[in-house]
Amino acid sequence: MDRLLELDSLFWEATRETLGIVAATLLLGGIGGLVLGVLLHTTRPGGIAPNRVVHVVLNLVVNFFRPIPFVIFIAAAQPAARLVVGTGIGNPAIIFALSVAASFGISRIVEQNLVSVDPGVLEASRAMGAGRLRTTLTVLLPEALGPLVLGYTFALVAIVDMSAVAGVVGGGGLGSFALTYGYRQYEPVVTWAAVLVIVALVQVAQFAGNRLARAAMRR
Repeated sequence: MDRLLELDSLFWEATRETLGIVAATLLLGGIGGLVLGVLLHTTRPGGIAPNRVVHVVLNLVVNFFRPIPFVIFIAAAQPAARLVVGTGIGNPAIIFALSVAASFGISRIVEQNLVSVDPGVLEASRAMGAGRLRTTLTVLLPEALGPLVLGYTFALVAIVDMSAVAGVVGGGGLGSFALTYGYRQYEPVVTWAAVLVIVALVQVAQFAGNRLARAAMRR
């Protein structure tokens, strides 16, 4: 009985840790990815602010980091995590690594969705005297809002998946809980309980994202 109570307490603590990790990563990585994605789009040939050098450099950086498997990226990012958050292990380190990795992935999602915006709308805004920044903030991003919401929903699901390997650097969350108290102690019920919560989180996120995207597209 005491064992069950202990596992129950640890289970809900792991759930809260996963929610915290995912929320922090989506916020930090989402902002970083949005900035990178907008820069990639606006500096491309024919963009609002074409700049070949900046565009090539950003492309090289994103293409270099984006394909790295996350479990390898965590280890590679540990020195940088120590400099930025003061530790290479634990939840702060996993949030740092996740945020950086998510930034590069989200940047491509943002860029691809912004490309779908009709260039004529942007040209009309510029012809009416709007500056590049104003056109980006009031025309480009609002026009792509619906697809961007869907893109960020996809990114959120990927972040939930990646958070499951937090235990590699001593982080918490449902993935670490399932490995420690389920897989390693031959308790399949514990493992499947964690899996079901992760699936439920993904379903809720997908449902909410679809609803928000439809609302944005109907406006």
